[in-house]
Amino acid sequence: MRPERPPEDVEPGDLPYIPRPREQAGLVGHTEAEAALVAGIASGRLHHAWLIGGPRGIGKATLAYRMARWLIANPGLDAIPETLHVDPGHPAARQVAALSHPNLVALRRTRPPTAKTLATKISVDAARGALELFGSTGGAAGYRICIVDSAEDLNANSANALLKMVEEPPPRSLFLIVSHAPGRLLPTIRSRCRALTLRPLPEAEVARVVAGFPPPFVQPEAEALARAAALSEGSVAQAMAMLDPATANLIAEVETLLARLDHPDWRRILALAEKLSGRDSDDLFAASLDTVFRFVSAELDRRAHVGPARLAALVEVCDKIARAAREAATYNLDRRPLVLSLFGDLAGALRAAA
Repeated sequence: MRPERPPEDVEPGDLPYIPRPREQAGLVGHTEAEAALVAGIASGRLHHAWLIGGPRGIGKATLAYRMARWLIANPGLDAIPETLHVDPGHPAARQVAALSHPNLVALRRTRPPTAKTLATKISVDAARGALELFGSTGGAAGYRICIVDSAEDLNANSANALLKMVEEPPPRSLFLIVSHAPGRLLPTIRSRCRALTLRPLPEAEVARVVAGFPPPFVQPEAEALARAAALSEGSVAQAMAMLDPATANLIAEVETLLARLDHPDWRRILALAEKLSGRDSDDLFAASLDTVFRFVSAELDRRAHVGPARLAALVEVCDKIARAAREAATYNLDRRPLVLSLFGDLAGALRAAA
């Protein structure tokens, strides 16, 4: 399952055959978060900056674009909504989907004109260009809206450019800042935002979202969908990854290797390390780590009767893996040593807990 879009049209977070957040009219779950935005509109004093936080793939950007769509469709705020739903046939829905409305800008990673891939960060030039919207007269009545998707993609300079605008926003400005880890955002930005935390979706709602995707997405078998939803940790994006054949095969391989830690198969572990070291293997590496953490969690539950002292090594290994993964991502380190030590350390910790 790969995106059918041409390379020049690929955006961060794209899922195979799936409408982007700005193209989705519906929102599953998150009724309390939507109600908070509705209450802000109803108060007549809508806060100018909202930090929409929560794990990846649970609907944060979908909610942000849903809010933008309603405000664009109702520039005079003549009515107080019960929800933020806008008919898909409304001109505002088409304008938001195309990012063509003059009062809306999306600050996100893009593909530079001379590059073959997406930029790794949102540059300060991109931020300043997007924020020019707030330095000019709005192209239409209503709010001028900036959706940041996501805050983690800002570098230090672009984050500071955003901060300056959020500190002194022009009238009727709205910033909807999507963040997968709000705690890592600049404290000065966080302090000027109203926090809106979204929770992972229940399994049934994850399955409902996936089942609602239109063609050409091919619906999975019921058993595969149920398993993907169960392993998704409330994330539609993670469920979709589980349904990708390459990811599913990789998870099965990791599960097999973890089940044999009493006699590690180092040949297969080395092959796995090679596979996860590639430049395009970020998603597979993340899926592998999720599988490892699920395994450790299950082992801790299964061995709870032996007492915390004998399980300490297993907890320490889990922390070490998470720390090493963060360092590998931050410093672009080779993942092969991490994968090899991961299996060795887990095997030793399990022997200690036996």
